[in-house]
Amino acid sequence: MVRERPLIPPLPGESTVPVRRRPLADTQPAFPPFPRPPVPAPPFPRASVSPRPLWPPALLLVLLTLFSFCGLVALTGYTVWVWVNTLPRTTVLLLGLDRRPDQGYTVRSDTMILLTAYPPGPRLAMLSIPRDLYVEVPGYGTQRINTAHFWGENEQEGGGPSLAMRTVEQDFGVPVQHYIRVDFDGFRAIVDAVGGVDVLVEEPVVDNAYPTDDYGTIRIEIPAGQQHMDGETALRYVRSRHGSSDFDRAARQQQVLLALARRLLQPEVWPQAPAVCQAMTEHLNTDLGPTDLLVLALVACRVGPDGIEHRVIDREMTTPWTTPTGGAVLLPRWEEIDPLVEGVFRP
Repeated sequence: MVRERPLIPPLPGESTVPVRRRPLADTQPAFPPFPRPPVPAPPFPRASVSPRPLWPPALLLVLLTLFSFCGLVALTGYTVWVWVNTLPRTTVLLLGLDRRPDQGYTVRSDTMILLTAYPPGPRLAMLSIPRDLYVEVPGYGTQRINTAHFWGENEQEGGGPSLAMRTVEQDFGVPVQHYIRVDFDGFRAIVDAVGGVDVLVEEPVVDNAYPTDDYGTIRIEIPAGQQHMDGETALRYVRSRHGSSDFDRAARQQQVLLALARRLLQPEVWPQAPAVCQAMTEHLNTDLGPTDLLVLALVACRVGPDGIEHRVIDREMTTPWTTPTGGAVLLPRWEEIDPLVEGVFRP
């Protein structure tokens, strides 16, 4: 339908202008209208959900307790470490007694080894003293050094280690604070308690007159090579000297002690710790207290078996001599011994 548009009357002097009629469709715009943005629908209501904890409370408590315990252990270990490093040198005289089961302690020492520990180093060293070394024994004149224990024990029960320590202090010029003494049975029991020791035998050991506990003799032979030794075999290895010298025997004794220390540090031996402690308690006689033993153990762990120094007063440092009574002894050559002692006991 076309709508008639009224004419506007012309002004004076103007002519009438016809008005063009346009259909309504032509009056619509040629471009589409702008689209309206869609109205978002209201979100659906969600039920409120409480957040779940990342760690259960029980697990958090266990972790907190574990971390606290580890921190306490670390702090304690560090404190002990610092404390040990401030301690002075400790020297122990190890006495292996030539003692049968039916004897008391009034006997000579078959082995004498100075064990010295210097915690600040750390440093751990052994020095073997020949039992036939001819030295001054306080109160008894010039004697074999292994008689000091006998004379001290003969004078007063329990006095053997004291006189032996005083003899070493006087002749070698080093302070000795403690002692450990063990007999043949104790040595066998301790080696057996750790399950034996592994020793590399460099030279065959053959002894046609090895002494037995019943005062007899037997023939023993230990072949060269890697050997796993029980208590009895290890005792024969460190005690025999007829097929070699006392200096070789001293070196073998240190070798077995190092093998024993190495064995004690092996994890498979740790379950046998109660048996080892029982053997030591029953057979070792010492004035070392728990703190002293802890210090020695910590120093030994820090240096390790391969870090333990071992020295022997050997034939180059002594001169064989026969006493007026016919005894075969060793005269010390102090000009050779003193530098060795200084090197062992110097920090």
